[in-house]
Amino acid sequence: METRDRRRFLSALLLNPVPLPAGGRQAPFSTTCVRCSKNRRLRQKRVISERKLTRYFVDHRKVRVVGGQGGAGGHSFHSEPRKVFGGPDGGNGGDGGHVILKADQQVKSLSSVLPFYQGFNGERGGRKNCYGANGAYVYVKVPVGTLVKEDGEVVADLTRHGEEYVAAYGGAGGKGNRFFLSNENRAPTLFTPGEPGQERVLHLELKTTAHAGLVGFPNAGKSSLLRAISNARPAVAAYPFTTLNPHVGVVCYQDYEQVAVADIPGLIKGAHQNRGLGMAFLRHIERCRFLLYVVDLSVSQPWIQLQDLKYELEQYKKGLSERPSVVIGNKIDLTESRLNLPLLREQIDERVIALSALTGDNLEELFLHLRELYNTYVKTEQSQGQSPVKW
Repeated sequence: METRDRRRFLSALLLNPVPLPAGGRQAPFSTTCVRCSKNRRLRQKRVISERKLTRYFVDHRKVRVVGGQGGAGGHSFHSEPRKVFGGPDGGNGGDGGHVILKADQQVKSLSSVLPFYQGFNGERGGRKNCYGANGAYVYVKVPVGTLVKEDGEVVADLTRHGEEYVAAYGGAGGKGNRFFLSNENRAPTLFTPGEPGQERVLHLELKTTAHAGLVGFPNAGKSSLLRAISNARPAVAAYPFTTLNPHVGVVCYQDYEQVAVADIPGLIKGAHQNRGLGMAFLRHIERCRFLLYVVDLSVSQPWIQLQDLKYELEQYKKGLSERPSVVIGNKIDLTESRLNLPLLREQIDERVIALSALTGDNLEELFLHLRELYNTYVKTEQSQGQSPVKW
């Protein structure tokens, strides 16, 4: 009788599903009703504006690192039936853990780096000559291109994925009383504590690692050009200083070679004197192997922009403007740009690639020349016995 009632109840439940409760919240997962089933759609990635993204992008950080404390040595004497004077058997303590900085290609900013790190302490030595366990290492993931400074001096430069630097060594473990056993002292009671770990204050500085760097004044079209040649999506607007932090886009070729292009925030006159965005982002140009000068052809006398850009780079670091480069004349779709293009080529001796990042005109010439610059860089690095940076 009970079985028959249960069957009637289940059939009635299937025919008349339970409605949603008050408030509109969905009920837990149910196999009897589609309306009550859990929504399994994937959540889309939240879109972050350029100004909010600036909060998460940090290119310098002050960190205090302390190595783990070494474990104290053990103090004990062996004792078992019929062996009263077994002698000392206190083991040595374990070493403290190190704090290690590790370059990771997936990390793009120093925002996740905390201001303090400490390694794990070693364990105390045990009885029966048992050594204490060593403290675990603490790994701190930093972006590729992180510069480590101490008291103004560079102590490490992490330019490769997976490269490590021991920021603070852990202390050595103490000695147990077994260590002090000798012919003169058959029952030592002496044991030593563990040594403290190394303590340092380091300054981390991020310099974006890319093959090419887009250099130009605000509103020259650098972000639009990066969006046109790669999958990067920096903010684009009709007002200056739209880009507030560097973006890196990757240009892929059919032979699976990848060229990284960095969009450096717009420079202005006096940037080497810390005007505008100042030297906060000039450091990111130091890592670029070759430069792409983006010039707005729609303004009068566009060659003056190129002269000012090279002057700012040279004032910041001598020889920076002499790196392999090409001049990109943007906004060729405008009438004024077509009139200024022959004037620009008469004023400068460098190659000028006229294109439009908005319409995509003549982007093929940029792709070809970018690959030529990359191949020259690879051959130069290999001839010097060094491995080129790969993405």
